[in-house]
Amino acid sequence: MSKNRRRAPGRHSSARTVPLRTHWLLLTTLVLTLSAALLLQGYTRHMFDSTADGARTAGGPALAVPAQVTSGGPVIEGAAGRTAGPSPRTVALTFDDGPDPVWTPKILDVLRANDVHATFFTVGTQVSEHPELARRIVAEGHQIGVHTFTHTDLGAAAAWRRSLELRESQLALAGAAGVTTSLLRPPYSSTSDALTDRDWDAVVQAGQEGYLTVLTTRDSEDWRRPGVDSIVANATPQNADGQIVLMHDAGGDRAQTVAALEQLIPRLKAAGFSFTTVSAAVRLPDPVRPSAAADHWQGVALITALRASDEVLAVLSWLLWAAGAVSVLRAVAVLVAARRHVRMRRRPWGAPVTEPVSVIVPAYNESAGIEAAVRSLLASDHPVEIIVVDDGSTDGTADIVEALRLPGVRVIRQQNAGKPAALNTGIAAASHELLVMVDGDTVFEPDAVRMIVQPFANRRVGAVSGNAKVVNRGGLLGRWQHIEYVVGFNLDRRLFDLAECMPTVPGAVGAFRRGALLRVGGVSDTTLAEDTDLTMALCRDGWRVVYEERAKAWTEAPASLGALWKQRYRWCYGTLQAMWKHRGALVQRGQAGKLGRRGLLYLLTFQVLLPLLAPVVDVFAVYGLVFLDPVRILGLWSAFLLLQVLMGVYAFRLDGERTGPLWSLPLQQFVYRQLMYLVVVQSVFTAVAGSRLRWQRMERYGSLPVARESAPAGPVPRPVPAGLELAESWIEEAQAAAPAASGGGLRTGPGGGSPWAAAPWYGPGSEPPTRRGQG
Repeated sequence: MSKNRRRAPGRHSSARTVPLRTHWLLLTTLVLTLSAALLLQGYTRHMFDSTADGARTAGGPALAVPAQVTSGGPVIEGAAGRTAGPSPRTVALTFDDGPDPVWTPKILDVLRANDVHATFFTVGTQVSEHPELARRIVAEGHQIGVHTFTHTDLGAAAAWRRSLELRESQLALAGAAGVTTSLLRPPYSSTSDALTDRDWDAVVQAGQEGYLTVLTTRDSEDWRRPGVDSIVANATPQNADGQIVLMHDAGGDRAQTVAALEQLIPRLKAAGFSFTTVSAAVRLPDPVRPSAAADHWQGVALITALRASDEVLAVLSWLLWAAGAVSVLRAVAVLVAARRHVRMRRRPWGAPVTEPVSVIVPAYNESAGIEAAVRSLLASDHPVEIIVVDDGSTDGTADIVEALRLPGVRVIRQQNAGKPAALNTGIAAASHELLVMVDGDTVFEPDAVRMIVQPFANRRVGAVSGNAKVVNRGGLLGRWQHIEYVVGFNLDRRLFDLAECMPTVPGAVGAFRRGALLRVGGVSDTTLAEDTDLTMALCRDGWRVVYEERAKAWTEAPASLGALWKQRYRWCYGTLQAMWKHRGALVQRGQAGKLGRRGLLYLLTFQVLLPLLAPVVDVFAVYGLVFLDPVRILGLWSAFLLLQVLMGVYAFRLDGERTGPLWSLPLQQFVYRQLMYLVVVQSVFTAVAGSRLRWQRMERYGSLPVARESAPAGPVPRPVPAGLELAESWIEEAQAAAPAASGGGLRTGPGGGSPWAAAPWYGPGSEPPTRRGQG
């Protein structure tokens, strides 16, 4: 993608030039809403203790428990320390942990068939999930109580959580059945004489909040599933004393409980026992009351939120699985494509291309690097003419080039009109059919021009993408961009080359047939990604666009997070514009259809949609570390990181780079990746809002080395090292001249001049048409 450059005043004056900021508020709201949904989901589903009530072994001192409580009845008013017990020959059947969609209806059916009323101590999350069962319990005359919201051990919980558990349980009942209750059975409780100090503390707090704590006198031990006969025996009173019997209607398979009830109730009735609710058994007023309107609607909101969180998690899980699968498939496809591309490029393009080349250098305030760029082009081992189009610079860019008095270099001055206009000026002034376009902050290796024009031996090739490399790699930000160029951009280029759907020939290093450019009307200024727009136009016109990795050029990357943000924001926004402009390729046939159905869909999937999911992935990762298995989450993260490292190692080997910078790859997950997906979010919202982003200019640091000897046009070699050694020499100068780089990471969002380069595009086999004016 081309570097930032100022747009001429007055252009597109009808469009808004300042992006709307409300999307950041919307994004923040969405992330906070998602976080709240996951927090609610995590609390209700993963803070839920599913251990059976009777399975907990009581322990701990009981010094604070009053003697009248330990020796008293099972119904306790904690604040006053009073207790009550059931009347003789009275049995209160109680069922914990429900309601359950399978077993609660079966138990209700047995109770109705035997004309027995019981008390159900319900868990708030279960009520929220099955509100119709809570309504049925109340409608059929049974008593309802609370068993906390997540079946937590109140004795072990902090005071704030106890209050939260009880309050949310009440709201769930109010929203589901329109009632509230003062009956509480703490999970893992049993008889009064088993209370410990911490249990008593919870009972006292509950009493202060208006609850009666209901313990038991007999445990049927149905949670053990010991068999129907054992459950019946455990629940049968040994004398005439009244009993509060513990049973369960949820928490697992309760078939034995249902069968035991069918035997127990008739047997006890025959023995002279009566069945009733807890409050009636201890001769207390009915504790269940209609809920206030405010509580009811708060309860409805709570149930709605819980159900919504379930749906959100379900959708999110599918999306994350799909995104993970697609990402793995993409990685495999990219690596396989890269291997095939290497083999394919071993074959020559055809007879060597030796005809002269016109090199067009559009320049706006490029005084820091223009001399290095021009001298590197003159040192090419291929005959060139160089046309520097000064687009109204205010820093003396044109004066610097003219003062060099280099042979074969022309300077054209024009009023500031934007980079597309400068390129069109250069195209019109070019003397040769083959054109190379290069940014004013880019230095070519001596053989880069010769290499980049060799594909034109194939007459169907209309454009060629070169291999852009980062020269200022000294700091973390530079190192991360170096990784991004080598791994992200170049691997994608190879894939696009094989798939024949090249979206972008980068402005830093690209070559074109002049005739092909004239056929599509030159460089358009309707998008901010003029290189992507132009490449797509050439593809749709039927030309083949390819990638030549041997044509290397060194470019200056942003050295601050602010500059990087501006550059990538413009790249991404411009690419979205170009994708929308050329959306018609989706329904076209032939080579244009390949661009649409391969290239555009690839960009949409991997450069737009997946980055938009990135905030969700991060939020879900935190959710997993807190509520799920952190070892598993870290394992998955490590697996994906390993995949990235392997891709990086392979890409670096293909490009002949040392793998040392890859040590910083894990760090990009915490800085650079977030920056890049925020760029995508900003760009998408800006595009949807219809705002127009203005051209900006990237700050130059003078990182590029200058070859002080002048070189005539033509194949005169320059005595400077090539490849990595050349880059290292330039990096040293960059570190001395440029501010320290900071921040960084691997790119996830769309970016133009990214080497999203080259897929072979077969264009017309006929001769390019006659030149026409560029207006």
